[in-house]
Amino acid sequence: MVSHRRSPHPGHSRGTRVTVISAAVTAAAALGTAPAGADPRDTAEATRSTVDRLYEEAEKATERYNAADEHADALRARVDRLRDSTARGQERVNRMRGALGSIAGAQYRSGGIDPALALLLSSDPDSYLGRAEALDRVSERQALALRDIGQVQRKLGQQREEATEDLAELERSRAAVARHKRTVEAKLAEARRLLNSLPDAGRDADRASRSGRGGDPMSLGGRAPASARAAAAARAARGAVGLPYVWGANGPSGFDCSGLTQWAYAQAGVSLPRTSQAQRYAGQQVPLSEARPGDLVAYRDDASHIGMYMGNGQVVHAPYPGASVRYDPVGMMPVSSVTRV
Repeated sequence: MVSHRRSPHPGHSRGTRVTVISAAVTAAAALGTAPAGADPRDTAEATRSTVDRLYEEAEKATERYNAADEHADALRARVDRLRDSTARGQERVNRMRGALGSIAGAQYRSGGIDPALALLLSSDPDSYLGRAEALDRVSERQALALRDIGQVQRKLGQQREEATEDLAELERSRAAVARHKRTVEAKLAEARRLLNSLPDAGRDADRASRSGRGGDPMSLGGRAPASARAAAAARAARGAVGLPYVWGANGPSGFDCSGLTQWAYAQAGVSLPRTSQAQRYAGQQVPLSEARPGDLVAYRDDASHIGMYMGNGQVVHAPYPGASVRYDPVGMMPVSSVTRV
């Protein structure tokens, strides 16, 4: 995640979001053209609000990056499977062709004349009739082999077409990953620039104001986890406290918000989707009033941020770049859902 401060316009559409350029203009106006006698605290607050907005937009772009990257990984795996299946299918066709050639050669050597004439000329009609029956069986096998080859070749052609389509989609997905990455980097760079424009005391005060209550909430009692896997995931998340936020990362040394929850549940043997939007549907949704340690808490209407409930009204989450995984009040932002995995 990026920020704990609620956006002043939580329902603003994508088309009306403040871009990096307009944010910079707003910040420049706040910093460079403030009227004489303006309270520096108001200017600092306006700058922090802009930083909050940039962090929120960066986090949404990060989740789009994660989704595109996950899609690209799935496509790469599918293309690899198709290529492997196509290679094995081609080997089968080659073996079938070889067997068909052997059958045809045996038939030619055994029966190159009209069966009726061969019967008349044969000195042992009973023996010939037996050979003729065998030749009929060989011909039937040959016909079946031809049909099998045709079916395998049609399947190979379909697999090659699918692989070609998947490769084209993979290239589009890679381009989307790169585009979302550039968006995130631009917004984070602008946020860092604006933060650096604040006095050190203002920056530190801003971070401290969002740190939430200290200590380990798990030691304060409250409801128990709903399952053994939820308890294991909560222990893993608690063990990650203090590790840095790293956008696009899912551990073990750094995390973004959905990367932390995915990694924590992986330690419990549970596979979660990569994005916060998908994770909110990875289990049963329960009321916030019934939350237990290990439950996933999604924030904002679009579930662009997610954390793990730890009990006593607190979550562990990866907040935003420059901050570490930490405890914060569950109500730090509007809660959109609580999911029990």
